[in-house]
Amino acid sequence: MTAGIATWRRISARRTNSAVLDASKRRAAAFGLLLVAPPVLLVVGLILFPILSAVVSTLRIETPDGFAVSAANYVGFFQDRQSVANLAYTLWVTVVTTILLLAACLPLALHLRFSTGRLAAIVQSVALFPLFVPAIIVCYALVRFMGPNGVIATILAQLGIAGYQTPYLTEWGPVIGLFWEGVPLTLLVLLAGLGQVSSASIEAARDVGAGPAAILFAIVIPLIRRSLLVAFALDFLSIFGSFTTPYLLGPASPEIMSTYMQRTFIDLLKPIQAQTQAVVSFAVCAIVGILYVRAVSRNRRSAGE
Repeated sequence: MTAGIATWRRISARRTNSAVLDASKRRAAAFGLLLVAPPVLLVVGLILFPILSAVVSTLRIETPDGFAVSAANYVGFFQDRQSVANLAYTLWVTVVTTILLLAACLPLALHLRFSTGRLAAIVQSVALFPLFVPAIIVCYALVRFMGPNGVIATILAQLGIAGYQTPYLTEWGPVIGLFWEGVPLTLLVLLAGLGQVSSASIEAARDVGAGPAAILFAIVIPLIRRSLLVAFALDFLSIFGSFTTPYLLGPASPEIMSTYMQRTFIDLLKPIQAQTQAVVSFAVCAIVGILYVRAVSRNRRSAGE
């Protein structure tokens, strides 16, 4: 009898503790949802709702019988040579600048990761300096440096060298400016990824006779491939949506999609066409954004494991 009562008490205590734990978990979950509610609502109100509104506006056209759903605005966009040329130019600037950033910043990040001393600290400080300079200041400095009457042209003229062709207001102008701006972010992302590469694994590979190329492609690159993907996605998105640098350094035609949208909306007074251009641009960026989200999710799952 006594043993039965004791067993019943233990079962009751376990049930009580389980109920308390469940209630505590529910309160913690509710508190967590309460904390994330403001940013989620902000994202919905300032990002998702305008996107959906733009999509609905571009798909809703007026006909003699009323309003109807049609992709005529998007068909008109891809049938317009100027629109297609501007989209192609934007993709060209974005891809070329992103490739140049990765090609330049990866060796620099490797040097900073495995080097010590004052020189490495100075190099890193210089590489990160553009992070603290506004884009409009960068553009002004580049115009003064590489413009038709800038520093380069003056030095070449003093040396008796003629035929200098400035990249200012050409297709390469935005590439130079955006490359200068993108170095700090790309370098920081790659340095964060290289933090996962241990010096012990590098030394072990050297002990068995692995050369620099084998270490790079067999050890380093596989460990930082997600960081490379994150750097690619962030560079692509920031460059594709840039405005100030292409507007000040780029040609009048073709032009970056951001300046094209601004001119269509303000100068030509065609809001629906500008929204169509925005939706097309968002669709391109969404593809790269999905790659970025997948890379971040994989990193979090790997960290959890």
